Amino acid sequence: MAAELQVSRSDQRQFARSASVASQPLTTASWCARQGWPVHPLAPGRKTPVGNCEVCRVQGHARGGCDCIREGRWCHGFHAATLDFDRIQQWWGSRPDLGVGVATGPAGLVVIDIDAHACELPDRDRLLPGVGISAGIDLTGLANGFHTLGVLAALRGAASPADDESTLRVRTPSGGLHVWYRNDSGHRWQCSSGSGGGRALAWQVDVRAHGGYIVAPGTVTPAGVYRPVGPMRVPAALPAWLARELERTGHLPSASVPGTRPVPPRARQAVLAAGGGRGAGDRVLAGVLAEVTACAAVPKGAAFSEKLNRASYTAGGLVAAGHLTEDEATRVLQDAAERARPGQQRRCLAIIRGGLSAGLSRPLSLGGRA
Repeated sequence: MAAELQVSRSDQRQFARSASVASQPLTTASWCARQGWPVHPLAPGRKTPVGNCEVCRVQGHARGGCDCIREGRWCHGFHAATLDFDRIQQWWGSRPDLGVGVATGPAGLVVIDIDAHACELPDRDRLLPGVGISAGIDLTGLANGFHTLGVLAALRGAASPADDESTLRVRTPSGGLHVWYRNDSGHRWQCSSGSGGGRALAWQVDVRAHGGYIVAPGTVTPAGVYRPVGPMRVPAALPAWLARELERTGHLPSASVPGTRPVPPRARQAVLAAGGGRGAGDRVLAGVLAEVTACAAVPKGAAFSEKLNRASYTAGGLVAAGHLTEDEATRVLQDAAERARPGQQRRCLAIIRGGLSAGLSRPLSLGGRA
């Protein structure tokens, strides 16, 4: 996709019409395609793709050998997304009840999907993965993705994407917000769910990139319209700080992330100094400390905070289970952190305290191993 999206005045007028309550999906789909964003149909009144044909619904059906996409059918969701205007006319011209989805990866987009669902807060270590939040911090009032993303941005000295007027933002019918950015770096950023158990940028903040799609602006559902906010109608480049956070939280394919390295001798010595040689607990601690100290070879993009938080959480579980004392755990964690990120003692100590605090409430069972 071109580094700069050019939108003519006529395109802007068409976009404004497609973003109204009287949205015409064919107009919306055509406008998106002109921006270089491949589109695919969504089920009538829903934000999910149209269902597969009967053949493609058969258990064990392999998408790779399927003829449906080549023959112009919309099976397999965002994998069928197209820039072909004849196909777009065929799909939405005959079915104006279909919604419009944009395949974010092929479109060169990263969309930050901020949710505002009313639900119970998760454990502190899941609010901002890799960023320790100690038990002493009052979380009163923190309730949704707007808050967690705002806190993350503030910690990095940046404005929240929710307030970024330089880029396309789209209000969702449920009260959330889609913040659209261009991916000019060529990285294959991966999708994530902020309320799931896997990779995540922040609680109630999803990421839509390779392997996913986003609902196009102007799409109408029974719940309401996906309506642009403010005057900006094109995505800005993904901010550098946000790219660093995506890399830190595992949004690049695993092949791009440095692998686990052997336990460095000095880390092994630190474990021994904390009472090493006693069995499985020390092997577990040595493994997570090795991931922390290995970050010394990668000044940026090594997910250091996440690894230190994980090591601290593990150490807290070992302390709770009686395998070492809290003072010993703090000492070896600080030693490993100092070797990886010299001069960042205050930041590292905050992460260590947060991780230890969370781990102390969950004794780590080692299954009786010696």
